Amino acid sequence: MSTLKISDGVVKDEVLVLGLTSTNSKGGIAIEAGDIAIDTKTILSLLVDMGATGKADEVTKLPGSHVRLMVFTGLGKKSATYSHETLRRAAGSASRALAGNSAATFSLPAKNLAEVAAVAEGAALGAYSFTEFRGSTKDDHKAPLKTITVHSKLASSAEAKASVVRAAIIAKYTYLVRDLINTPPSHLTPDSFTKKLAAVVKSAGGAKSGLKIQIWDEKQLKTQGFGGIIGVGQGSANPPRLLHISYTPKGKAVKRYAFVGKGITFDTGGLALKPALGMEAMKSDMSGAAAVSAAVIAIAELKLNVAIESWAPLAENMPSDTATRPSDVITMYGGKTIEVLNPDAEGRLVLGDALVKAQEEKDLDGIIDVATLTGAQVVALGTRTSAVMTNNNDFSSHFLKLAEISGESFWPMPLPIELRASLDSPVADMANVGERMGNMLVAGLFLKEFIANELPWLHLDIAGPAYNEGAAHGYTPVGGTGVALRTLVELAQFESKG
Repeated sequence: MSTLKISDGVVKDEVLVLGLTSTNSKGGIAIEAGDIAIDTKTILSLLVDMGATGKADEVTKLPGSHVRLMVFTGLGKKSATYSHETLRRAAGSASRALAGNSAATFSLPAKNLAEVAAVAEGAALGAYSFTEFRGSTKDDHKAPLKTITVHSKLASSAEAKASVVRAAIIAKYTYLVRDLINTPPSHLTPDSFTKKLAAVVKSAGGAKSGLKIQIWDEKQLKTQGFGGIIGVGQGSANPPRLLHISYTPKGKAVKRYAFVGKGITFDTGGLALKPALGMEAMKSDMSGAAAVSAAVIAIAELKLNVAIESWAPLAENMPSDTATRPSDVITMYGGKTIEVLNPDAEGRLVLGDALVKAQEEKDLDGIIDVATLTGAQVVALGTRTSAVMTNNNDFSSHFLKLAEISGESFWPMPLPIELRASLDSPVADMANVGERMGNMLVAGLFLKEFIANELPWLHLDIAGPAYNEGAAHGYTPVGGTGVALRTLVELAQFESKG
């Protein structure tokens, strides 16, 4: 991972990153150099000759006089101020484009602490690569930036230094989520997932940092009645697990939340086998589990005064002679019976078990589940906006405001009561699928059945945004994105302030 620094001194790096904006519809451009004074006349002429427009995600490189390379990253239309997400994405685009370089200084129009933090975060998030499984071609891939320096006149303040430290922690654990998602299912099973996280917890300080970890194996899950997790995982040679990571801050916690993440390490659809085309992306079906597990460790490293209980129900959904059959009835943790009409609607089954288990913790202020749950989410909101469903509109509104601060895109969706009847079963308490139209909402209604009415709950369907199958953009690479982690940490940070 890149080293992240902040400075207001002379630029010592060989690469300098500056902003570029569009000033009008006729191709006018302007340089946004932050706190660095540069001679723009000659440079602008060169940029015009090269066809630079200043549009978002555009990166233009020029040889410099005082530095080896000047890099201009697009900020879009010229403005007196730029949104935090604009700065975050511009910095990320530049750092992605600078793979193969050792160090770069970023001087973008960041006038306050929040803007400085956005530049630092974007630059760090963009400097990511995943080459663990490359052999003979590994050397063909340029390494990401080793050192990122944010240039700001605020550099000497303790708050600015702290914001850069926070950005580095956010990037570190977003990388962890991305790495887990990108790891092939041949190397990431429910068991190896728990072992990887146990190692991360240990390196983060373990009990000394307020972190504890507990793992249920398949025998314990079966004995204790986790029928959803067992039912989904029983068709695989790789048995299921339940991972619990808790963080308890020193002193009295101001709030206590439970995070629950769907952890299907590979989803074939079970006996409702998915089409081969696109099935390879189903290694990402554990994105929610990765996000909540990494988030609680990041919160611990930030020493936030909020207690977090994270739960990751982990299973591999495979077809075999032991797999759950359509029309089988399973008994969930807590006693609710489910007729499994579609074994490919498995995420809600493992989540149901974990949601009930999570609520055994007393005095929760809220519970949030994160899941790549439905293809209908992608149909409704596309690949960059996640859905939020809730039983508490105040909690949802609060979360959405924090998501805007973090730069993650979420959109509120309803839970129409009239769709609930479609989940009725003639032989069990409930079926695992219902009305096809509005399937994302039906899935949310299914999960709502496992939530106590008085407990504020959010369901985040991140099916599209969790895994980028298109081109890289901004600070977002191809493959695992790490979505939801930043807003979960933002929630804890907000509550920690009291």
